[in-house]
Amino acid sequence: MTLDLTGHLQLLVSTADESADREKRLLDEWTRYQIPGHTGAPINNIYGDLEDDEGWDSVLDFVQGSSTNYGTSTNDEIIFALLSKPEIEHILPSLLSLLSSPKPDDAISEELVELIGFDNIELSMQLLAKRHEAVRELTAYLQGGPTASRARDQQRPNGRGKGKQREGASSQLQQLDPTEARRRMEESLRANAERPLFTGTAHDAPEALPHVYTSGSVVQGNMLSHLGTRYLLPMEQDYEEVVIPPAKAVPPRASERLISVSELDPLAKGSFPSIVYPTAYQSNENMLICAPTGAGKTDVAMLTVLRVLNQHRSHNDNSGNIAATIERDNFKIIYVAPMKALASEIVRKLGKRLQWLSIRVRELTGDMQLTKKEIAETQIIVTTPEKWDVVTRKPTGEGELASKVKLLIIDEVHLLNDDRGAVIETIVARTLRQVESTQSIIRIVGLSATLPNYIDVADFLSVNRHTGLFYFDSSFRPVPLEQHFIGVRGKPNSPQSKKNLDRVTYEKVAELVREGHQVMVFVHARKETVKAAEAIKESAHADGALDDFSCSEHPQYEFFRRDISQSRNKEMRQLFDHGFGIHHAGMLRTDRNMMERMFEARAIKVLCCTATLAWGVNLPAHAVIIKGTQVYDSSKGAFTDLSVLDVLQVFGRAGRPGLETSGIGFICTSEDKLTHYLDAVTSQVPIESKSVISTTSVILFLTIPVRFVAGMIDALNAEIALGTVANVHDGVQWLGYTYLFVRMRKNPFQYGLGWNEVADDPYLGAKRNQLITAAALQLAEARMIAFDRQTGSLVCTDLGRIAAKYYIRHKSIEIFNEKFRPKMSEADVLSMLSMSTEFDQVQVRDNEVKELEAMMENIPCAVKGGTDTSQGKVNILLQAYISQQRPEDFALVSDQAYAAQNGGRIVRALLEIAISRKWANVSAVLMGMSKAIEKRLWPFEHPLKQFELKADVLYNLERWADDYTVAELAEMTAEDIGKLIHLNERHGTAVREAAKQFPTVRITYSLRPLGADVLKIAVKVERAFNWSSRVHGSAEPFWLWVEDHDGTNILQLSHLIFRQTTDYLHVDFVISVPNQTRLPSVTIRFVSDRWQGAEEEVEVSLEDLIMPSPSDSHTPRLDIPFLPLSVVQNPPLQEILSRRILGFNAIQSQAFWSITRTRVHTLLCAPTACGKSVLGQIAVWETLRNSANDSWVLVVSPRRSIGLEVVSELRLQSKAAGATVEFSTADCLFERPARKSVRVVTAAELFHALARPQGKKDALSKLRMVLCESLELLDAAYELGVSLLLHATQTYPVRYLGLSNSLNDPVDLAAWFDVDPLALHSFRPSDRDQALSVTTQTFTIPHSAALFKAMAKPAHSAIRAAPGEPAIVFVPARAQCTSVALDLLTQCALETESSKGYLPDDVSIERLERYLGRLQNHDALKDFITRGVGFFHEGIAKPDRLLMLELFADGLIRLLIVPREACWTLPVRATTVVVMGTQYVHVRPGDSQNGGGAGSGDERQVREYALEEIVRMQGRAVRHRGAGHFYLFCQAEAKDTITRFLNDGLPLESKLLESDVLRSWYKDRRKDRSIPDKQGCRGTCCRSRFWPRRLVSNPAYYDARSTAVNELLSRIVDQLDG
Repeated sequence: MTLDLTGHLQLLVSTADESADREKRLLDEWTRYQIPGHTGAPINNIYGDLEDDEGWDSVLDFVQGSSTNYGTSTNDEIIFALLSKPEIEHILPSLLSLLSSPKPDDAISEELVELIGFDNIELSMQLLAKRHEAVRELTAYLQGGPTASRARDQQRPNGRGKGKQREGASSQLQQLDPTEARRRMEESLRANAERPLFTGTAHDAPEALPHVYTSGSVVQGNMLSHLGTRYLLPMEQDYEEVVIPPAKAVPPRASERLISVSELDPLAKGSFPSIVYPTAYQSNENMLICAPTGAGKTDVAMLTVLRVLNQHRSHNDNSGNIAATIERDNFKIIYVAPMKALASEIVRKLGKRLQWLSIRVRELTGDMQLTKKEIAETQIIVTTPEKWDVVTRKPTGEGELASKVKLLIIDEVHLLNDDRGAVIETIVARTLRQVESTQSIIRIVGLSATLPNYIDVADFLSVNRHTGLFYFDSSFRPVPLEQHFIGVRGKPNSPQSKKNLDRVTYEKVAELVREGHQVMVFVHARKETVKAAEAIKESAHADGALDDFSCSEHPQYEFFRRDISQSRNKEMRQLFDHGFGIHHAGMLRTDRNMMERMFEARAIKVLCCTATLAWGVNLPAHAVIIKGTQVYDSSKGAFTDLSVLDVLQVFGRAGRPGLETSGIGFICTSEDKLTHYLDAVTSQVPIESKSVISTTSVILFLTIPVRFVAGMIDALNAEIALGTVANVHDGVQWLGYTYLFVRMRKNPFQYGLGWNEVADDPYLGAKRNQLITAAALQLAEARMIAFDRQTGSLVCTDLGRIAAKYYIRHKSIEIFNEKFRPKMSEADVLSMLSMSTEFDQVQVRDNEVKELEAMMENIPCAVKGGTDTSQGKVNILLQAYISQQRPEDFALVSDQAYAAQNGGRIVRALLEIAISRKWANVSAVLMGMSKAIEKRLWPFEHPLKQFELKADVLYNLERWADDYTVAELAEMTAEDIGKLIHLNERHGTAVREAAKQFPTVRITYSLRPLGADVLKIAVKVERAFNWSSRVHGSAEPFWLWVEDHDGTNILQLSHLIFRQTTDYLHVDFVISVPNQTRLPSVTIRFVSDRWQGAEEEVEVSLEDLIMPSPSDSHTPRLDIPFLPLSVVQNPPLQEILSRRILGFNAIQSQAFWSITRTRVHTLLCAPTACGKSVLGQIAVWETLRNSANDSWVLVVSPRRSIGLEVVSELRLQSKAAGATVEFSTADCLFERPARKSVRVVTAAELFHALARPQGKKDALSKLRMVLCESLELLDAAYELGVSLLLHATQTYPVRYLGLSNSLNDPVDLAAWFDVDPLALHSFRPSDRDQALSVTTQTFTIPHSAALFKAMAKPAHSAIRAAPGEPAIVFVPARAQCTSVALDLLTQCALETESSKGYLPDDVSIERLERYLGRLQNHDALKDFITRGVGFFHEGIAKPDRLLMLELFADGLIRLLIVPREACWTLPVRATTVVVMGTQYVHVRPGDSQNGGGAGSGDERQVREYALEEIVRMQGRAVRHRGAGHFYLFCQAEAKDTITRFLNDGLPLESKLLESDVLRSWYKDRRKDRSIPDKQGCRGTCCRSRFWPRRLVSNPAYYDARSTAVNELLSRIVDQLDG
């Protein structure tokens, strides 16, 4: 270190308040002070050196000279500033040429900074500001004028000169005058004494952090400037070398002590006692531990893990077994390791140390996937930054992990400065936002090597500087490390440079071996291990020093030699004889273990190895040497610099703890990279955010906007897709959690900001807004989001969601937008795939062209561009990978693995994009390509290659049976197959078994027209293969879709799963069939998601299909005055009705007369919640008022819940009417009434009562009216029951009144009841006069938890759109209620930054307390109720359900979450109703004999909501006072069908033939001879006029080809009798 003497003298005479720790720093600095060129003697020897060298100036002369020169030569300050910089003098002519050019400042600024170096950016500003003066001074200097002489004189005191500089400095040092120095010091002291004690200006005192432990004066920002610095390096012949001696150990502070193990609780015993123990184990503080490798950072992580375990212990268990007390299902711990190799090591270490607590530790990386069961069983998951980013992007599956995480450990957090830094920023920002939004506790612990700006990293991790920040410098290393940085001369990668590298490596190894030490030499390719060992051996042989390496005198030498002789590795055997060993991942495990044992036993002196040894195996040596720093990176397609992380890891292997007192680490790099590694390893350069770069790379001081790097733009897209960022404001908040924000405030120059901008806007709100807007514009341009500039809204599109899911860059999406077409071949797909920016770094090298051309001759698809472009190279490598061709060149092997790994992911993303766009042709092609990359099998190859058949069987199968389909082979005998493939029967059996296990299906279908131009295709998919758990696992996913006749567009699709217990699956597709442009046919296509060639297709002809005629029976709504309640002419009833309604609406007014004032049969079909039931109830009371005292009215309801609702409403009116209301069953339905009564019965009970042969006539004679409620829910029991009742009452004066929601064709229903056309009132849904807005939003995410996570944000927005108003949210099942409530509360917290949730502002917790005391399930419901959320379903106790309704009605809770099945029992309405999804999981009991316990064989299948259910939910948003808002969230393919029927009315068909109700009834009647023969059955069937009329109107629905009634009835009777 060079000491600035001017600064030191200023420090000596400064006031006390200017330096908080002055004495300590002075001592440290003088102790380490070295004269330039000196060998490092301490300061007390300086005078001895001065006696021998008289060329140094005194300190006083230094100060005088400095002040004189700089004070009197202000005109020459630019040239002096230039010459003060190292290695700039030789570029002065070029600099003069650039500055004197006619180009403007903007044009030369970039070239200027590149010329003088990035570190000298401030000097660049000065040169541009004083460009003319700089040209004049440079000209004078280069011409040897006075400026040159003054500059040379001025250059001497700074200690950076060489040769003559030192000579000039020595003469000044001899002129030291103690008297003059004392005088100057006294003047400075007097001047300081005269300064006022109080200046009126506040200055921040230096922050003293309690846990910063350093042997020197290292503080935050321990570099010469925020722009970094350069070093003067000692010179050698072939290389330059800088030696950094070990740091001195720091003695413990007076307040610190070791913690005895006896003081620890049982769980923490065995952990190491340390400074960090109180914070790590006794608090939940976020922590940042900066310490050198080997100092015990992993042990600190272990303490925080034990803290979580201790917090999740049950204290009820007194058995003393600690492991039994841990509640393992309540927490997850995530350990983010920087590399996959280190992840495996961490899993092994943590698993071993926590085995006694039965804690499961597993790895979750790109190579190691976990099932849902394994995730549930695992408490600690070790992953990589990229994998954790992918996991947390998913709202479900692996992504659900995030909701249980209690501790997030990020190892090597200094990787923020690496290319992967943006990923770490992303996951930390996501975690911090999750903590804030959910008010959950996720502790973040960062582990890092020593770094200069650790305070910035602590702020980024939300670490309290005074309690959670711990900084330990290199003096805390268990074995002190001496570091050698060697810069090898010569042009990088030139023969001379390689020769020099070999030479310096040998010299250092030989020197260490002579001293009796072992050495590990690290190289960066497997082949290089042998080459490096051979090079050292040959050099030693040439020097005659080969005997120094021999280990033949080792006591176990013969034993090890005998072991190694059994190895098949020739190079390893030969090298061992000379004391050398090799180690890399390509060796056999036994050979690697042998090398490790021998080195540990000191039977090998030099081990040449790759970095995998440093990461995966703890095998220390006295010295480690890194030979070269060029590493091939397949992700970049080029050789890159060895990461600092790898350097630190390798240096961590230097020194053997407990055996040696020191270690030595060498890094041999090229001369130009020396400063880079010196700065990085010694923490001289602050780590910066990798989120942004400048548009001009380096001209950061110019007012040029900073642009987002792809990583940050894609990270923003991921947050939008996840739902955490919904607008620019959210994005600005999110950016505030990143390390970018921290560094922009600390170092604005680096990010294109000036200090004035930071001063004017300390929190950089405008800058963050600018960055988010710029990123949003790019995403919008790529069609990944919809960006509204006016409102700032950010809505993710399918493209954006898919890109986030599959980690696709936005630049790649832009390419796909341009190149993607509905019809593409495999060659087209491969060509487009190869253009992806993920492969931009793959470059074509000259030495690869020949091998690539050879590959290209053996691949099936043509390659555009051939071997001349990187796209062509990727294309060739991908095809070669599928064709199972392995390259010879090492770099090509790596490139091919990279292409295959990323190609499979990108193809899967393209497949989802094609499916989202409903492109049939290219979807099938992409599905084949996806499986081709996964299976390494082309679509045209034989499908049975996917089975483990012998090579000769597969060869003969392709040769002799290539024309046979798999289904044909499965039908053949083993003997026949053996003969066919020219092998024996045993081989035929193997082929036959494989063919029978190959996934095939049988597809059948039925056409069910639902309207004049709407067709439902009911598909049945039967499994036609033998299940093998070994072959098929637990599930076989597949796609089923309907495409148009030319295979261009997918009309409807579904993703299904076969399980072992699945025999068949039913799927309904609803498509539009316009009469004008009817398709001649459609195709049902089955495609396996996993098996190449597992496809089926069935053509469905539509040419002979008979569609029902359009209905023109709808009643126009008339513009008539609304009727008042007085028209009821029944004052008591009028008074009761006035409590509910003020008057009749338009539909009620129009239908009032025919329903209430006539006795004709009437049918009223009207929109939901328009008052149909009110008219029906008035008709009931009018009928009884005009009837005898023993008369009665029957009300038929399709559901018990609807019936109970009718009963409760009628009982409110029954007293005024003088009648009784009862809910009847089949047993008492036809008892003779004693007085006027209304009996409400379900359709099923009515059918059972009428199925009994006697006892009905007496009661039926007194029946005056039948009110049929909710006829849109007509099922088999309802239809047959009413048909029988119609037949039984045909001789009695019974009036029938039918009520239904709007139907698209009510004619046949009206005919069934014999309704006069004038008494048919059929209104469209749009005829309602209550204000109701309907908003539909579609999603393409399959039915899963991810879907509900994606719906949470728009659902919350819908609720917030009506401030203060009540809302109901419908979810598919009870299981989703809690999770949806939590998601909605999270969104609410993010928006309002409050934990109050949806609780109205005027409602206090104290007001709720009196209600909360009445809860039975207090623990489960209290937290939700206090945040304004309630639930309503049968799983909640009835008192709690009633309390929820009471709170909702009183406005104390604003949001009610209701499962699908409870929509029929929900008695309340709301301003806003949100239907979150229109699919639910239907569970069909299956075969559980295959193990797994009860329910293990249950079949689960996703089904669509019934249209009637959606209409019912819509009705909950219809209010008589005020507008309602109905939000429907559904799958994209279901939208058209649902909206069509919501607008036109529901379809209604007979269900008699779809159930066993009719068949059972028919068999019972044949038994009791009520129906004597088939002819009698036909007559009975004709009694039901609805079913026969629908047979004629819509024959295709009932699989009929003709419209002849008798023929149809005869066929159906035959089916019933069969």
